[in-house]
Amino acid sequence: MDKYIIAVTACPTGIAHTYMAAEKLAVVGKEMGYEVKVETQGTSGAQNILTEEDIARADGIILAVDKEIDESRFAGKHVLKTSVGSAIKESKKLIENAVSKTNTVVITAKKGDEQKTLSTQGAKSIYKHIMAGVSYMLPIVVAGGILTAISFAFGIYAFQEEGSLAWALFQTGAAGALGLMVPVLSAYIAHSIADKAGFAAGLVGGWLANSVGAGFLGGMLAGFIAGYVTLFLNKAIRLPVTFRGIKDILIVPILSVATVGLLMLYVIGTPIQALNNGISFMLQALSGGSIVAMGIVFGILYWDLGGPFSKVLYAFAVGMIAEGVYEPMAAVIVCGMIPPLGMAVATFIRPNLWTQEQKEAGKASLFLGLSYITEGAIPFAAEKPLIVLPSCVVGGAVGAIVSLSMNTGIVAPHGGIFLLLIPNAVHNPAGFLIALAIGTVVTAVMATVLKTLEMNRK
Repeated sequence: MDKYIIAVTACPTGIAHTYMAAEKLAVVGKEMGYEVKVETQGTSGAQNILTEEDIARADGIILAVDKEIDESRFAGKHVLKTSVGSAIKESKKLIENAVSKTNTVVITAKKGDEQKTLSTQGAKSIYKHIMAGVSYMLPIVVAGGILTAISFAFGIYAFQEEGSLAWALFQTGAAGALGLMVPVLSAYIAHSIADKAGFAAGLVGGWLANSVGAGFLGGMLAGFIAGYVTLFLNKAIRLPVTFRGIKDILIVPILSVATVGLLMLYVIGTPIQALNNGISFMLQALSGGSIVAMGIVFGILYWDLGGPFSKVLYAFAVGMIAEGVYEPMAAVIVCGMIPPLGMAVATFIRPNLWTQEQKEAGKASLFLGLSYITEGAIPFAAEKPLIVLPSCVVGGAVGAIVSLSMNTGIVAPHGGIFLLLIPNAVHNPAGFLIALAIGTVVTAVMATVLKTLEMNRK
């Protein structure tokens, strides 16, 4: 009888590599004369699920996963643990090792075991926690951004007519989906750290991050605080087994949510509000000064990709429109469009530098950027902030300087590239396109160079 190989594949975003690894293991295993069954844990949930019978008769078990999965069902079995990337590149070797029990480990965790301790969770990389949050956030960003953009196709102010289709699309996309983006990110970062126990505190912390203007970076911070606070409480609070249900349902949720909430409101919110006030004052002082200085400040303030600093800048530009000054609005929109457009172009010009998930995100980011949905760059920034954020800041600053120097003006507060379809909405359309193109190229080239340098160091 042929050897029977089973495997589980799961990448952080659950989009491409999960299925690529599954297909490679299945094809190579068949070529080796083995029967293979692979369970995939992607964005659509678990598929081709392994049964107890599959596990019992398996001659080799491979877990090609880059995120936490439930391993309890493999208790007592020799399991070969590896990454999704290795499963794609070294399928034959992995299958051979799984069958011969080379480099395998015996799973000892059983259902009902105590939750993971703070030390074992701390060993898991921060990157994996962030990507866990990003994988759940990404569909919300794409759906919300595109629906918001479609609402502007009916006219820049059409969404203000309550009950209209444009209004409904805007409420669903901007107020609904994009409003949930940060809470979902925070909740699933906390979930990655502390399992289901951390979800409530993470969700509330993310919502409060939005309410105090802390944006996606505040949401990430809230997720980590929620996760590790929950882990600490689970470890520190010891009750008899008969009271375990009270601890899980009542004590830990109340204490973790309260701790995260108070920190967000009293510790994190106050400094951000003070910064916002200071930035508003600075922008007013710069409004009649150097174009270069103003452009650099615009680029720097958009470093949070649609977060609180960006919104202060946006509010300043809207105020200038009310006074009949339209150049700041054009520079702000250029700044907001460049990050997602630049990262999209970066994935196109050197696709070998980016993962399949990032290349897929780049396609969505292109449309989001054209629609002035800056959040399209967040999946890249969350994963590689030291590469993405400087590239976006520099590109945005260059684009803003070019826009201001060419006296480009925009009379509407939103719309992105679709503003060009509205008569007189953009003053000097050529200047707008030139500024956008130059800033996008700068961001794409800088991100490519920094990514290349990172790859060469490895």
